[in-house]
Amino acid sequence: MADIDNKEQSELDQDLYDVEEVEEEETGEETKIKARQLTVQMMQNPQILAALQERLDVKRRVNALKNLQVKCAQIEAKFYEEVHDLERKYAVLYQPLFDKRCETINAIYEPTEEECEWKPDEEDEISEELKEKAKIEDEKKDEEKEDPKGIPEFWLTVFKNVDLLSDMLQEHDEPILKHLKDIKVKFSDAGQPMSFVLEFHLEPNEYFTNEMLTKTYRMRSEPDDSDPFSFDGPEIMGCTGCQIGWNKGENVTLKMIKKKQKHKGRGTVHTVTKTVSNDSFFNFFAPPEVPETILAADFEIGHVLRECIIPRSVLYFTEEAIEDDDDDYDEEGEEADEEREEEGDEENDPDYDPKKGSKPSRVQAAVKQDVCGLEDNLHCNSQNTTLIYLQPYVSVFSW
Repeated sequence: MADIDNKEQSELDQDLYDVEEVEEEETGEETKIKARQLTVQMMQNPQILAALQERLDVKRRVNALKNLQVKCAQIEAKFYEEVHDLERKYAVLYQPLFDKRCETINAIYEPTEEECEWKPDEEDEISEELKEKAKIEDEKKDEEKEDPKGIPEFWLTVFKNVDLLSDMLQEHDEPILKHLKDIKVKFSDAGQPMSFVLEFHLEPNEYFTNEMLTKTYRMRSEPDDSDPFSFDGPEIMGCTGCQIGWNKGENVTLKMIKKKQKHKGRGTVHTVTKTVSNDSFFNFFAPPEVPETILAADFEIGHVLRECIIPRSVLYFTEEAIEDDDDDYDEEGEEADEEREEEGDEENDPDYDPKKGSKPSRVQAAVKQDVCGLEDNLHCNSQNTTLIYLQPYVSVFSW
């Protein structure tokens, strides 16, 4: 590209300098006039027009790359569909192990001495806190002179150990969850829309007639046409709970409240009994439709149960998985602290200029608008790309 001669460059630099010195208190009309004058001067320069055209050609090629990226997202969607098929395939292999886990928890199967042997590595030894906890539990059992069967309150303990689940638990939920025998995940069949079902299996109890409660999650694994670049794997699109057959007087999701009302005319007072919703874990099986924030939390619970709790429940029972999660969180927290410290050091640097990267003045914004109008005449759809590409030639646009 031919160089802009020194005189033209000097004049252009002076014009741009004048723009940068415009005070914010100028009226909108004055700003527009100055912006138009500067734009006209710039567009009369053949070198700048040539540079603009060259950059538009580059932008076209960038658009071609974006189309390739959309195709990559479509291939990635197929990849996750095959991952779902693999999950379904390996779920069949895992199930016998999970069945034996369930039988052990519920005293249907008694492990052999060989199966009970466990030699943890030095790094994986049970912490002193867990040892103390086990000692206390043993003392309680000795006092009660009971011979516990299976692993009592296994799933209730898991729920209490996981913050996301324990936040949902109420005191009146605990007696019911003591009857929880197993939690399973079932994947949709081949050829069916992507989904999974959480199954909560319970022993017969006095609270409701269901032997199994279910929660179904519908998923999608394809890029959104309106925002294909946001695709990052399957996402949960909706969920469906189940009807719980509560026995009379045992529905913990409802409560009776009494309210006194005064008659306006007579002045008499009478008591009204009203049924209202009550906080409970079992509201999980009646998923809300709004607002989206509550739905997002519901989806997160389903995801955690499927990906973490069900496949690794024993590690949440012993709290070993909790400790691992805490270690990961601590590392992330340290990194965030270091980043904040670096930002603070940068601000304390004597060479630090807070004006760099600041928003453009009103004149600059108006110039940007005018140049983008010119860009439209050159069949360019983006309003930002050209200004960025002109940075080597027009320093005022470098925001």
